[in-house]
Amino acid sequence: MTVRLALVGLGDIGTGAHLPALRRNPDVEVVALADPDPARGAPYASLDEVLDHVAVDGVVLATPPWVTTDLITRATQAGVFVLAEKPVAVTPEAAAPLAELPPEQRARVQVGLTYRHDPAMDVLRRWITGRVLGDDLLVRAHIYDERRDPADPGHAGRIEATLGHGLPVVHEGAHVFDWFAHLFGGGPTAVDDAWSVATRPGLPSANLCGARLRYPGGVTVLAEFGWLTAALPRCEITFLGDRGHAVLDGSSFALDATFGHTVKRVRFTGDRTTRCFDLQVSRFVALITGTDPVPSPSLADGLAALETSTRVARLAGGGR
Repeated sequence: MTVRLALVGLGDIGTGAHLPALRRNPDVEVVALADPDPARGAPYASLDEVLDHVAVDGVVLATPPWVTTDLITRATQAGVFVLAEKPVAVTPEAAAPLAELPPEQRARVQVGLTYRHDPAMDVLRRWITGRVLGDDLLVRAHIYDERRDPADPGHAGRIEATLGHGLPVVHEGAHVFDWFAHLFGGGPTAVDDAWSVATRPGLPSANLCGARLRYPGGVTVLAEFGWLTAALPRCEITFLGDRGHAVLDGSSFALDATFGHTVKRVRFTGDRTTRCFDLQVSRFVALITGTDPVPSPSLADGLAALETSTRVARLAGGGR
C-alpha cells in the first residue's frame, strides 16, 4: 500500500531531512508541499490549503513549535495521521489542547523524536536494563549544536529567533529527555538544580544551560545544552557505572564501551541522520497502514519530554 503524504514546513529540517527521507521510502508518495514563505516556492501556503485541495493519508509537520500545536489539532480533526517535529509546543501550557484530544485522535499522532529510532538506543537499553555497566549510573550529557558561523548570518539569525522562545534545553531536551525516559524506564524522579549562562549580551535568552536530574534505578544525570558559540565542545553522552563506561558520540551515535580491560566498539551502517529519518518514516507508514497500530514515539512521549525540558528551563531562570 502506498501512503499519500504532505510535508508542511520547508525550512532547514523540512528540506534537509524530512523530504529526502519521504522520497527515499518506496511506500510513500509525496503529494503536497506547503510553506507560508513565498520565497520557498511551495504550491500551498498552509495546512488548511492542503487539506482543502489534496487527498492525503497523513501530514509531516516540520514547523516551529509555536505553530505546531494548532496544526496537529487541525490535522487530527480532519482525520489524517500526523508526524510532528519536536517539540510539539514551547510549554506544557501551550500544549494543553493536545493533552485534551480524544483518544482516537491522539492515536494518529507520532512525534518526531527522530533519534529514538537509532539502533544505538537499543544497544544502550540492553546494557542498562541488563546491568552490564553496573548500578547507580552517572550519566553526563554534553549536547552542543548550532555553531555560530560568521559566514552564515542567516542561520545565526534563525537560531537567535528560536532562543526568543526559550532556552536550548526546550528544543534539544525534547530529544535527550525522551532518550533517558526510554533508557531508564521512566521520566526523572527529581530535577535537583539547574543553571543558565549567556555567552554574550543581546541574546534573547541564555544560550547555555544545564541541570542535575535523578532517574529510576539510582541514575544521576548531569546534562548541559549549548548553542551559538564560535566553537563547540564535543557532543556526547557518557554512562559510568561500577562495571563499565560507555560513550555515545552525539554526531554519529557510534558507541565505545570499556568493561575492565575489554573494549567494545559498536558501529552502524550509514550516517545517523539518514538512518534515523528513514526509520522514522517507516514507522509512520506502519502506523498509517495499521501494521503498527501504536504510534512510537507517541504524543504522550512528546508531552513528557516537553514537561521535563520546561522544568529544567524554569529552574534555570530562562523558562516561560
